[in-house]
Amino acid sequence: MADIAPDLKTPTDLPRNDTRSVADALNSALADCYALYLKTKNFHWHVSGPHFRDYHLLLDDQAAQILGVTDAIAERVRKTGNVTLRSIGDISRRQTIKDNDREFVAAEDMLSELRDDNLKLVESFRVVKDAADAAKDNATSGIVDEWTDQAEERAWFLFEASRKG
Repeated sequence: MADIAPDLKTPTDLPRNDTRSVADALNSALADCYALYLKTKNFHWHVSGPHFRDYHLLLDDQAAQILGVTDAIAERVRKTGNVTLRSIGDISRRQTIKDNDREFVAAEDMLSELRDDNLKLVESFRVVKDAADAAKDNATSGIVDEWTDQAEERAWFLFEASRKG
């Protein structure tokens, strides 16, 4: 991470080097949140089939929840005196969740892919948790638990919605 402009140096009692490792982990998770948000909206817009309404609404709810987390993550980075993502290019360089640009994706495949992506996001949040604990950044450590729980719940809902009766 580049040095921070003097005007952006937010006061913090956390050591600068420790907060940088937490900020790097948070920014990686943030990039994955944006990638997952856009993929979820893509699938929301393009889902079809006999469960259209249920899946359409489920994916819209999940996308809104993911988008809600993005601001909290970025603000946490800034509260620790660091800088966060600035562009789509920045997101694409950091994201680990793969885009899906296929013209058609079957509904069952959408649910499965999003389930796996949410579990990948959980892994990203665990990296954040470890970095925050190592830095004694209690606030980040505490709040990331809620984000993890939300991603696990989304994965569970997607799993249950995809089960064949």
